[in-house]
Amino acid sequence: MRVGQVIKLRPEYAEKYKELHANPWPEIDRMIKQCKIQNYSIYVFDGLLFSYFEYVGDDYEADMAKMAADPKTQEWWELCKPCQQPIDAAGENDWWYNIEEVYHLD
Repeated sequence: MRVGQVIKLRPEYAEKYKELHANPWPEIDRMIKQCKIQNYSIYVFDGLLFSYFEYVGDDYEADMAKMAADPKTQEWWELCKPCQQPIDAAGENDWWYNIEEVYHLD
């Protein structure tokens, strides 16, 4: 499963966000891999963050719940969260907004 997501990057936190992701904590990278996410990238453009990843497991909801329950991941998210703002299309409980894939070529 391929996933593309978007969220706003608060301009006053742009450099902080880039610094955080230039040197992510090893525990964060490990948890992402344990939750069967690979080929994960985050891009920045014109005040937006765009992420892309491939989920290779068989229970996406359970793996995302595992990640969300991890104390170190929660700590990391608390550092990242002030840097971000959901886009207008996001639902009440959404943070990153899943976007529609309209083309793919292997």
